[in-house]
Amino acid sequence: MTKKPVIAIDGFSSTGKSSISKIIAKNLGLIHMDTGALYRGITYFALQNSINDDKSINIEKLLTDLPKINLEFQNVDGELQLFLNGKNINKEIRFPQVSDNVSQVAKEADVRNFLLKTQRDIAEKGGVIMDGRDIGTVVLPDADYKFFMTASQDERAKRRFLELELAGEKTDIETVKQNLITRDKIDSEREVSPLRQADDAILIDNTNINKEETIALILSYIKKF
Repeated sequence: MTKKPVIAIDGFSSTGKSSISKIIAKNLGLIHMDTGALYRGITYFALQNSINDDKSINIEKLLTDLPKINLEFQNVDGELQLFLNGKNINKEIRFPQVSDNVSQVAKEADVRNFLLKTQRDIAEKGGVIMDGRDIGTVVLPDADYKFFMTASQDERAKRRFLELELAGEKTDIETVKQNLITRDKIDSEREVSPLRQADDAILIDNTNINKEETIALILSYIKKF
């Protein structure tokens, strides 16, 4: 029996990476792993346990606290959901406070190293689709397929705004756009594992195509197994 492929999907936030990877995983019978959720899990932990008096994250304390963090994906009704020290935090990691701080946490080398082994261990068996910022470049440089997703800032801001609105979060599109611009800058300019397209990754720009068309485009590159 042929080993199922390992697929890496990187790209900017609000390009639909996670939801698209999830559907492709289901379509191909693979395990989907949202690595961004892991960084969000650590950020959520930090906001609960490692903050300064002004409510900002105390990075030094967080790094000391890393051994206290146990993150794992568990199957809940057919979907992998994130658990932190035994508690399901799948909903909490999407809160705006987490989104506002995740890039700051993710740029720390110690945090990235802490999560690197978790991600590689899961991928080693094959049959995995993983999405994030540095999967094709750092985490799984030998992935069978690599894709890099992008879309215009205006389009991404619009998608993120609608997402937050549906979740009942009060915000405005300009605030959402500024948050995206800041995150793009931090993610692309950080010293450790910056967000960039791997040399052998296929670029998928979905500014003008919908989710179904994006999925069909990605699937068109993947050989049947």
